[in-house]
Amino acid sequence: MPFGVYDLVDDIMRGWPQTIRVFLEFRMSCVGCPIATFHTVDDACREHGVEQDAFLKALCSSVEMCPEETAD
Repeated sequence: MPFGVYDLVDDIMRGWPQTIRVFLEFRMSCVGCPIATFHTVDDACREHGVEQDAFLKALCSSVEMCPEETAD
């Protein structure tokens, strides 16, 4: 699993932009939030009342469904 509960929300969204839609689908207002640079996935799930396992599974699926980036 590429993500864990202690990863920072901002790091995930910046490193894998395709995950942003997952945050939005779970109605998490992390996109554009200045606290995202400090909040872990655990913090964000707790704040928004989101089940961690389901959220992490959706994050991982969003990355696996996207084609790998290739180096030029």
